[in-house]
Amino acid sequence: MTDSNSIYHQLISQELQQWQSAMKRKPSFWNRTTKKVQKKINRIIPEKVHKAITKAIKEITRAVIFGSGFTTRTRKEVKTLEEIEIKVKERINFYSSSAAVEGAATGFGGFLLSLADFPLWLTLKMKMLFEIASRYGYDTKDYKERVYILHIFQLTFSSQERRNEVFETLENWELIKDQLPDDLNTFDWRTFQLEYRDYIDLAKLLQLIPVVGALAGAMVNHKLTNKLGKTAMNAYRMREKRFKEMKLLKGSDQLYLK
Repeated sequence: MTDSNSIYHQLISQELQQWQSAMKRKPSFWNRTTKKVQKKINRIIPEKVHKAITKAIKEITRAVIFGSGFTTRTRKEVKTLEEIEIKVKERINFYSSSAAVEGAATGFGGFLLSLADFPLWLTLKMKMLFEIASRYGYDTKDYKERVYILHIFQLTFSSQERRNEVFETLENWELIKDQLPDDLNTFDWRTFQLEYRDYIDLAKLLQLIPVVGALAGAMVNHKLTNKLGKTAMNAYRMREKRFKEMKLLKGSDQLYLK
């Protein structure tokens, strides 16, 4: 590696360590209190409503994540980590800006148009995750890579308690992925939709108000899309670091990237 690469690796190693500490942090008093309130609200909501929402989110997410339009080409040429992440950050900025425009457009119309925000914003976020995976050299045609993407999504939009659980899975992904079932129906869609919905409910509430919702929709969509992108970057950094460590333990002298 060149000196430039070494410096960059040192910088992102610090970022990665800080991110890992944040993911492992125990739920705060506020986190626990908020979660208890959300659980009480969820208990009040009729079961048939939960089932309907779970089914809707499951079908929309499945359609997005298995859509033919989301297949991206695996990066073939060898690039440095810094070169890869320059492009990744460009795509995160692009999708964050696109999500802001979409959020402003749907938020301007109030409640009815805001209903359209969910599938549109979800599609943008998933498309971004597919591109990021491809930039890091992973083949998104692989079913297990798509499950990894689902875990990144869940890691971003979950309570701290659930985040601890998902992070542990990603931290040990190279050992866990071979044990995954072949049927995505076994994925815990109920928890997925509850955590996601609870996470964004308060943030998206103002978007339901006509006109005012345009500003709220733009700000929230931009901020949370950017957060998702940064989470993905660190998830793939951690995965590559763990992969390299496992290879070195087996006597391999491979470099950071495959």
